[in-house]
Amino acid sequence: MAVTVDRWMLPGELARADEPGESSGRRTPRDWAVDITMFAIAALVWFLEFEYFVLPNVLGLPLWAQVGDAVAGAVICLAIWWRRRFPVTAGLLAATAGALANTAAAAMILLLFSLALHRGWKPAVPITSVAVLISVPYIHSFFPGAATQPLPWLISLVLGAALVVTAGIGVRARRQVVLALRMRADAERRGHTRELEESRRAERQRIAREMHDVLAHRISLLAVHAGALEYRTAQAERGAAPEPSAAEVRDVVAVVRSNANQALEELREVLDLLRQQPDGEDGREAPQPTVARLPALVDEARLSGQQVRADFAEGLGDLRPQVQRTIYRIVQEGLTNARKHAPGAVVDVRVSDAVAGEVLVQVANAAPIGVTTSEIPGAGAGLTGLAERVALHGGDLIREIADGEFRMRARIPCAS
Repeated sequence: MAVTVDRWMLPGELARADEPGESSGRRTPRDWAVDITMFAIAALVWFLEFEYFVLPNVLGLPLWAQVGDAVAGAVICLAIWWRRRFPVTAGLLAATAGALANTAAAAMILLLFSLALHRGWKPAVPITSVAVLISVPYIHSFFPGAATQPLPWLISLVLGAALVVTAGIGVRARRQVVLALRMRADAERRGHTRELEESRRAERQRIAREMHDVLAHRISLLAVHAGALEYRTAQAERGAAPEPSAAEVRDVVAVVRSNANQALEELREVLDLLRQQPDGEDGREAPQPTVARLPALVDEARLSGQQVRADFAEGLGDLRPQVQRTIYRIVQEGLTNARKHAPGAVVDVRVSDAVAGEVLVQVANAAPIGVTTSEIPGAGAGLTGLAERVALHGGDLIREIADGEFRMRARIPCAS
């Protein structure tokens, strides 16, 4: 849920945290209001002190001290406008000149508070201590009550200075907590964004892998049957073969239509699964291929003209559904690659029993002449996707050419 921030109410450093690109010296409306208020208070105290304390010379100050008091108080009041940009300089000015100027009492307190707020206790404590030390001789010399009873004056002076510094440090700590929480929230948001992007990227790769596995097999079957019909028709046109009969054309068209429908149906099942939508009122997900469909897969390949020798072990149906699905995809991809890159070659498909907690799947066919292991046919998205599938189970996929055969072998751990 988006949170609306009234930036005009924030101090400048918090507002800049909300918009990092903003200039560091720019005041917010809240800063202007605070500065105007503080200057007004300091100027009012300067006027009252000068009018009723310094000008009547209640303390019996010499003329140069009266003039210096008024001038120093005015300068320190003006320093309030630069307290954020130069807090240490303003604090030193307040601690030295302000400690000897009655008219600078309010401005000195505000500048020492600002020093603790913007720079912390390390510079604020020593500078405030200097202000206290300078004030003690002045108060003892010119304030009548301080000479007779110095302890109450000293305690009041120290406690007042400590209160000012503590208040500034407390406000600073609160702002630092807010900034730390903001930085943590930003880091978590960036981390969540990266996780979301990685999740989306993984989902896109998963969708691409599923589409390839589903469509490549069916489309290759369509291409085989359509190519056979095209070849037969071309031979007939040249008089090298008789015209295909209506029954033959009907059979080929029926196979093409059937495979096209099955491709659409399998594509719909994959999309339903990826969307994680329930299939029907019982809430079950769309069915996924298992080893039970391997014989049908081999029959489809044989119907397209492939020569397939299949050997499937018993008990494969007891494996986890995820493992069965991976076995099915390996056999499907092997048949598809053999059909595309080694047409007419005999394909041997073997799926062994689960021995030592793993299943071995092998699809082999005669390799095209001149092809090496580094030029394995079809080593593209399909085989890469299969390798990722097998790796998810903790197994490995090997593609090699040995003894004139292209072999794709997978070792899949299947311990429950």
